[in-house]
Amino acid sequence: MSQQTVEKGYFGQFGGSFVPKDLQRALDILEENFEKFKNDSTFNEELAYYLREYVGRENPLTYAKNFTEALGGAKVYLKREDLNHTGAHKINNAIGQILLAKRMGATRIIAETGAGQHGVATATACAMFGMECTIYMGKLDTERQALNVFRMELLGAKVVPVEKGQGRLKDAVDAALADYVENYQNTFYLLGSAVGPHPYPTIVKHFQSVISEESKKQILEKEGKLPTAVIACAGGGSNAIGAFAHYLDEPNVRLIGVEPEEAPTLTKGVPAVIHGFKCLTLLDENNDPMPTYSIAAGLDYPGIGPEHSYLKETGRAEYVTVSGKEALEAFQQLSKLEGIIPALESSHAVAYAMKLAPQLSKEDIVIVNLSGRGDKDVEQVFEMLKK
Repeated sequence: MSQQTVEKGYFGQFGGSFVPKDLQRALDILEENFEKFKNDSTFNEELAYYLREYVGRENPLTYAKNFTEALGGAKVYLKREDLNHTGAHKINNAIGQILLAKRMGATRIIAETGAGQHGVATATACAMFGMECTIYMGKLDTERQALNVFRMELLGAKVVPVEKGQGRLKDAVDAALADYVENYQNTFYLLGSAVGPHPYPTIVKHFQSVISEESKKQILEKEGKLPTAVIACAGGGSNAIGAFAHYLDEPNVRLIGVEPEEAPTLTKGVPAVIHGFKCLTLLDENNDPMPTYSIAAGLDYPGIGPEHSYLKETGRAEYVTVSGKEALEAFQQLSKLEGIIPALESSHAVAYAMKLAPQLSKEDIVIVNLSGRGDKDVEQVFEMLKK
């Protein structure tokens, strides 16, 4: 790598690009195009059109009245990414990146997916723009998210189950990166989370920051003031960095990322290189990425986005854990109290709001980023509750 490559794309000590030379060339071209188009008026007009007419933005910031009253503390608002086309925040980034891919002349799109939401969003965008699409997904995840596999195939994507390792998200990323190294001349890797070598964390944050751009405007319209706290679940970190982005320079707004207790990357991780970038990572006794497990497939990752690692190190954001049991309880509570079934990933953020809101006053405001809807999880929860 050139010295220039090493110097850019860092958040403190985290980030960077630790990849083979061939892949670095592809990443340099990607960065060059992203920098060229991100402020291009025609690109942004097209992006705004699809976010409005296809994704369904702007989505609501819903006051959760029954949930708030049950908790007896701060007002809780839900940022409704669950109402996006395809049911999660992932489509924001998929549309942005595919418009970039189109301008770069790519004919083939590849992606990795954990819970399947990014895979569905990518397959959806590829169907819309007539692109060939291959999705890598851990074999275990294809089994527990079989409905999302069928959705991707229905949308015309080829889903490749990855059996290596644990057959989970980390292994899907490994397989997608291997494909990209081999086929980067005609292939665009549409990475779904705020992870990976530079410039991916910056690109994903850029396209997901629409979440906090909207919520900040909406809360000022509704309440005339900023929230006390913004809460989002954190796996790879794309919905959380999108939910935090426009509050980073508001020191009085607490930013809280919620991890699964079973995969506490930011709580117990150490600085290490994984998938071509440096971040806080859970390592085993051999200094290899540790096997992780969460009831939410989308949070099942031993690393985290480099900017989250930096926000943890600097103290600008707080990171906490909740257990799978607590997330399952939150899944049921929000469903019963508000008629909104949250994704198991988002349920981790809801679970922490259930702890935090009662500690705050009725004058306080908490925004929970509801990153996705729980349709994909209903069968899994049904089976879990039977036991």
